[in-house]
Amino acid sequence: METGFIIETIIKAAIVLAVFSALAGFTTYIERKILAFMQRRWGPMNVGPHGVLQLAADGIKLFTKEDFIPQNAAKPVFMIAPIITAATAFIAMTAVPFFPEFELFGYTVRPIISDVNVGVLFVMGVASVGLYGPLLAGMSSANKWALLGGARTAIQLLSYEVVSGLALLAPLMMVGSLSLIDINNYQTDGNYWLVVYQPLAFVLFVIAGFAETNRTPFDLLEHEAEIVAGYATEYSGMRWGMFFIGEYANLFTICFLISLIFLGGFNDMWFIPGGLAIVLKVMMLIFFFLWTRASWPHIRPDQLMWLCWKILMPLSVLNVLATGFFIMMLGS
Repeated sequence: METGFIIETIIKAAIVLAVFSALAGFTTYIERKILAFMQRRWGPMNVGPHGVLQLAADGIKLFTKEDFIPQNAAKPVFMIAPIITAATAFIAMTAVPFFPEFELFGYTVRPIISDVNVGVLFVMGVASVGLYGPLLAGMSSANKWALLGGARTAIQLLSYEVVSGLALLAPLMMVGSLSLIDINNYQTDGNYWLVVYQPLAFVLFVIAGFAETNRTPFDLLEHEAEIVAGYATEYSGMRWGMFFIGEYANLFTICFLISLIFLGGFNDMWFIPGGLAIVLKVMMLIFFFLWTRASWPHIRPDQLMWLCWKILMPLSVLNVLATGFFIMMLGS
């Protein structure tokens, strides 16, 4: 039994790593096509029919591009930083249930690598460790622009972790569990989706998700509108690619969390089976993130902090207090 469990866990981990690494690359193609459509451009068209082989061209370029380390950089830290970003992004996925249970050749498969009873806390905790990747990259690069980018990264991620944590506190108070499977199951048995009970928490968590995944209009970590690339200024080749893969893996994790916590998870949706339902929800959220990039301009760092500490955090605290008062009134 123990050996079978270990083999099953290794297979699940390998599948998650392979699938989401591939999806991270494929999402870049979809993103460029969606942005081009919204801005009346063609997007990638030259490599393969309608540019479908652009992903392969980008992958070849990443693997073959010169990988250099600045002369005065702290080399061990410089080399480890991208690994931290990619590793934490995939480790956070271990407590996420991607699909409902299903049978395969008479064997019940549970599409979750590790069903821990503090799944939300584990995912948020591991994802928060990911900020050390960009921070160490900026500090070790021997480049003042990278250093400033790393500092900006730490400020942004730490600030919006407060908002996302407080936003999740209210629905967790209603469910009474930190397990993502329990939260998913709560939204059945006559209960509505949690977004119905907690619309403000949903909005706050989605906004914090934009900041924590470095998406427009909060993409100040590696700000593409600037001449330099923030903390990743001195990176090239696959070291830069690992930052990029970690960023898109975090995007998928956030979309699964939003689906599981607020949008009914992998429960059946009318005539749509649960496995297909959660895929459609995640695809809708991914499209929403891409749509926002095409629609909104970048904001300044001071505006980002103003929004976090003067608007979003007070709202999240008020939402927690209102939820606690509501639960107390129902209990009495």
